[in-house]
Formats: sequence, C-alpha cells, structure tokens
Amino acid sequence: MRSRAMLSALALTAALALSGCVAGASGSGSAQGGGSSGKVTLTFLTFETPNLTAKYWDDAIARASAKVPGVTIKKLVAPSVDRVGYAKQLAASGQLPDIMIAVSPNGFAQAGQLAPWTDGELADFVSPHSNPIGGKVYQLPYNTQPTPLVYYNKSDFAAAGITAPPKTYAALLDDCAKLKAKGINPFVVGGGGKDTWADMYPLIGAVATDTYQQDPDWLSQKAAGKAKFTDPAFTKAVGKVAALAKKGYIGTAGLSRSYAASEQAFRDNKGAMYPMGSWFATSADAKKPSFDVGVFAWPSDDGSLAVPAYTGGGMSVSSKAPNVDLAKKWALAFMLDKTSLDNSVKTDGSIIALKDYTTPSDIGPVYTETLRLYQDAVKQNAIVNAFSVETGDGSMPAGLADKTAAGVADLINGKKSAHQFGSFLDDEWAKASQ
Repeated sequence: MRSRAMLSALALTAALALSGCVAGASGSGSAQGGGSSGKVTLTFLTFETPNLTAKYWDDAIARASAKVPGVTIKKLVAPSVDRVGYAKQLAASGQLPDIMIAVSPNGFAQAGQLAPWTDGELADFVSPHSNPIGGKVYQLPYNTQPTPLVYYNKSDFAAAGITAPPKTYAALLDDCAKLKAKGINPFVVGGGGKDTWADMYPLIGAVATDTYQQDPDWLSQKAAGKAKFTDPAFTKAVGKVAALAKKGYIGTAGLSRSYAASEQAFRDNKGAMYPMGSWFATSADAKKPSFDVGVFAWPSDDGSLAVPAYTGGGMSVSSKAPNVDLAKKWALAFMLDKTSLDNSVKTDGSIIALKDYTTPSDIGPVYTETLRLYQDAVKQNAIVNAFSVETGDGSMPAGLADKTAAGVADLINGKKSAHQFGSFLDDEWAKASQ
C-alpha cells in the first residue's frame, strides 16, 4: 500500500542519517517454538547471482553460525531464479527448507508451513509489518529495493543531443527516437534461458506510473475479483511496452540474453538505457564501464514521480523446522550482522531497512545517486508497489510472476496485443487460484 510503503520509507530515510551500527544479533525478542538447547542441523535455501556469489553466502553463514552455538547449517542453492517453485517442489516431498531467504511466503504461510515473526523479533526493523499475510509477518523485511529504475549511458545521451534524463513519458519517447536516429539502441532488455524474469522491468515501470500511481491497491482489487488485467487501468501500461517494442526501441534479440549477459550488454555499450532493480547500482560501481552511468525513474505522463519499490527479501522459517527457536535465532543473527549488511549494500545495492543502520562510507557514485532518487521519492510520497514482486495479502498467486514474464516476451515479440496479454494473465490467475 502506498501509505504503508511511504511511512516505512520515511523512517528508513531518517535512519540512514543516524550514526551507529546494527548489533550482531537481535536482543529485542525471543523466538517462539521449541527450546534452544542441544544441537541441530538446519537446511538453508539460498540463491546465487553474479553479485551474490557462493563465497558471499558461505562467509555470511559462517558469521551467523558463530553467534548461535548448536546450529549446523546445510546450504541449499536454488537451481534457477524460480526459488518459490523450487521450494514448492521440496515442500511437496516433505523437504521444505528450515530457513529460506528471498522466497515469497505467499502460499506457504496460508498452508501453515511457516512460523510467523513476533513483534519482539521484528523490533529492529524499520517496517516491521511489511507484506503481512492474514495480519502476520512471515518474512523479515530487511531490505528495500526500487524495482526498477532506469540506468543510462550518459555518453550515449550526449551523442544524441539529450542534455538531461526524461521527466515525462513523451520526453522518453522523444529521447528514444533521437538515440535510434544516431544508431544507438535505446533499451537493453534481457529474458533468455532461465532468466525470463529479466524482461519484466519496462512493464513494472509502466504499471507503477499508469496503474499503481492512480490506484495503489489495484492488485488487491484484482485478488478480490473487482478488477481484471483487461481493464484499461492495466492495459494502458501494457500497451506502452508493446509500442516501445514495435518502434524498435526494445530489441527482440535481447530476449535470448541471460540476466548476466544483459548486464554485460549494457556495459559493452549495446544500448543506452537499462531498466533494472537497484542492485545494479553497486555492480556498476564495482565493475565500472567505459562511460558514466546515471539513473532516473521510469517517467509518468505528467512528469510526477512514481518509484516502484519492495521491502522484504529476508528470512522465513519453516514451522516444521527441527528447532524453530534456534532456526529463528540463527536467521536473525544472519539478518542483523553488520558485515553481512554492508556486503549486501556493496554487492547487491541493498537499501537496508533496519533501525540505526548506516551505509558504508566507501559506497560509489551510482549507488549514491540511486539512494538519493529513492529518498526523493520518499519525500514526495511517490513510493508505490512493484508489480509482480508483492508478497503480502492480495499479491499474485505463486508461480504467476513467471507466467507474466513469458507473456511479456510474447508482447515484445509482437505475438500478443495488450488486450491479449491481459486476457492471458486473467486466465493464468484463475488457473493458479484453483
């Protein structure tokens, strides 16, 4: 909800200005469940990306385990970006991981498979009640990520005679035309192989400005049967993406690129703009391309600011873990470790949503500009939900985000119109809700 996201983000902005750091483990509440004595082996489902490597996870696991005696962690790595699908497969065979990170709790929570976090356990978090399901929180809300922003090649803009990033959607279209006239591909968009999700960001940006800015609770209305994806409130946003592709501003060839290859394509100057989550900011700072990188929000028709963002991404704990108490204690130790939080900022562009956390002093210029843009959106009450990333009440049924990504590929390829895409999503929603 816009008001909830705005209040959470305002608190986060204030926290960023404070000195101090987060303690190694939470002392704000005890976990509920079994006793904490004895030894236990817990499975922990993670994922790996070009930013979050195996070493990143191994080091963070070691630090948390050192703070929680009696716990041995068995790391599991999701084989694809569809962590929810993988977790569901494991759950179906009675092997739901004891601890999971960045896995949407939607579906698992309603089935009683997750242990809710108490207010005491959530006391260190800026937005303790983000994305509730049935009034309870099942995922630690430690990280805010604007999803997406538009990162751009300042040299390409200058070569096309563009003196500033666009403020309105009409200006964006004008800039695309100028870039294309100079032989510069306007947008780098991926979506190949297992990374079909990488084609979603133009749509998420357009939904933010054309649907959620006017009606922040639109997806909840869809979940309640009061809205459809074929409604003009949604198809207007979809039509913008289709039109960008039809004009050649989004190239269909990019749909064969993986996420890593898409990021590299932008670095290799194969396109002027790269709509992507804020995690790209620190990647750009760490692996500097040959040009300066700027950032702007996906522009609205009237120039008003709307930044889609998500706060969550933390740990969930299985209600059937061999020791729920220790599993929660270990999860909090992991989430509140200052070194791990700093590494998350430096490697994945996280905006940490924890009280009294301060960002590292050596962050780079692209992250700094990203953070400033986010804070400006907070001040203007311009934070909206990020379509398909929601995880609380009223969010998409499990697995539908992947179907949406497949539909976006058809939209970019010209195989679906905006209305056909909406019909496709309505049908898939109905199937997933059965």
